[in-house]
Amino acid sequence: MKIEDLDDSSDVKSNYQQVVDYNYSRQIVTVDAKRVLVGAGARILFYPTLLYNVCRNKIQAEFRWWDEIDQFLLLGAVPFPKDVPRLKQLGVGGVITLNESYETLVPTSLYRAHGIDHLVIPTRDYLFAPSYVDIDRAVNFIHRNATSCRTTYVHCKAGRGRSTTIVLCYLVEYKHMTPASALEYVRSKRPRVLLAPSQWKAVQEYKHWRLASTATSSPSGDAVLITKADLEGYKSPSQGKELALVPRVTKARPMIAKLSCLFASLKVLGASTSINMKLTEAPAC
Repeated sequence: MKIEDLDDSSDVKSNYQQVVDYNYSRQIVTVDAKRVLVGAGARILFYPTLLYNVCRNKIQAEFRWWDEIDQFLLLGAVPFPKDVPRLKQLGVGGVITLNESYETLVPTSLYRAHGIDHLVIPTRDYLFAPSYVDIDRAVNFIHRNATSCRTTYVHCKAGRGRSTTIVLCYLVEYKHMTPASALEYVRSKRPRVLLAPSQWKAVQEYKHWRLASTATSSPSGDAVLITKADLEGYKSPSQGKELALVPRVTKARPMIAKLSCLFASLKVLGASTSINMKLTEAPAC
């Protein structure tokens, strides 16, 4: 008679993984279906809504095609080729396009012919927001132009949602506004701005994302890095040498305080005696 031990745990884990994979795949399919439906609707409504905006702009004086949000920042609707020379006269040196290809009316070559930089971030209309990486690119693009006294024109189709998301994130990052105060300020300049829930969420979470990405991409500016080459000068033929390395402390401190802690922790007892070197953090720092 042959007796075999059956391990059911692997079967349970396999079944659980299949359920998780199924739910995850179903979620992806649902999101993709939503994107397809919204994209199809956006394509159908693009020209009717564009014509509606053009008519309102002609009839109502307060329905402006673009508005000045800051000294070097304009927010507005999709420009036509005839608008490019006028934008150049207004000092526009950069344009950020949040439109998809089918709703972009001005080619990059025309902007370049007028000495205008063009940043294209295709973003689906109505319910979607740019990614945090794309938002960061756009925000820094605006900032670089502003520091060079060049105006940036940020636009989507109507200058209400996608482009407003970028402008709000810029105000949060470089004008040190809260998301709520930034939205209130932009509405005072362009009353018809309207954000989808995903766009407002992107504005609220952009600052936290930027802080997190900065913290993980590079060490703190106050950190003191010690390599093996830095310790070569402390080699000694004396016996009893003791060296203790303490991991770098992530808590931010001024550079001078760090250096004082480092030098205070190096204790040399004399040339004829053993050298005890402990790189530790002084309690008073």
